[in-house]
Amino acid sequence: MALIVLAADKGAPGVTTAATALGAVWPRPVLLAECDPSGGDLAYRLPGEDVGVLNPGRGLLSLGAVARRGLRAELIYEHTQRLVGGLDVLTGLTNAEQAAGLTWLWGPLGRSLAALPGADVLADCGRLGSHPQMNDLIAEADEVVLFTRASLDHVAHLRERLTLLGRRAGVVVIADPRAYRASIEEVRRIVSGWDVTFVGGLAHDPKGAELLRGQWGGRLDRSLLIRTARDLAGRLMAQLTADAAASDAQGGTRPTRGPRS
Repeated sequence: MALIVLAADKGAPGVTTAATALGAVWPRPVLLAECDPSGGDLAYRLPGEDVGVLNPGRGLLSLGAVARRGLRAELIYEHTQRLVGGLDVLTGLTNAEQAAGLTWLWGPLGRSLAALPGADVLADCGRLGSHPQMNDLIAEADEVVLFTRASLDHVAHLRERLTLLGRRAGVVVIADPRAYRASIEEVRRIVSGWDVTFVGGLAHDPKGAELLRGQWGGRLDRSLLIRTARDLAGRLMAQLTADAAASDAQGGTRPTRGPRS
């Protein structure tokens, strides 16, 4: 199956909310893996399947404690939990200090997530740049998606990150619904000199994000967040299919083109 890295360069443009929304509507079996070395908050933000609190000690931290003896893809499910609504999650570290002892983990984790049997993986990697070891995980990804807002400073940092990334990436604009298509088109124009795989959008929908914290179905299904997440999931699946076809045509080598000259 596929490993899809979801990340940002500057600030917090809603990567965790986007990852959770995509996981909720993903058309194939999927695991949401919280891989932000700076620490995550899934364990505190979202309720478990029994509407109880997720265990912050079970996830990436517990996996890292046993992975020194060898990390197999099958081992990952022994450390996952399930959200209300049925989404499997590998909760992340709860603070940046925990990452100091796990700098060796990201490469083996990326290889294991990419080889996870029977499910795609959406890896929420948070903000890139602060932890160079994350490049080892990113190198294993089938698709990298960078999230941005349409503001000038966010897009400027996005262009820098596209240059530094060293491989093609998709771009998703967290856009105000009142200027949704215009925001996406403006970012598409700005990054036109870079060989991005696609430019898509996800609605900035605070009410939908609140519903995502535990109220599944009904109003959540009709929210702008979920409606645009479905469109984005379809776009990503189409891109994964195109990438796989291109890889087959090139003898199994993943396309890694950088900026156009």
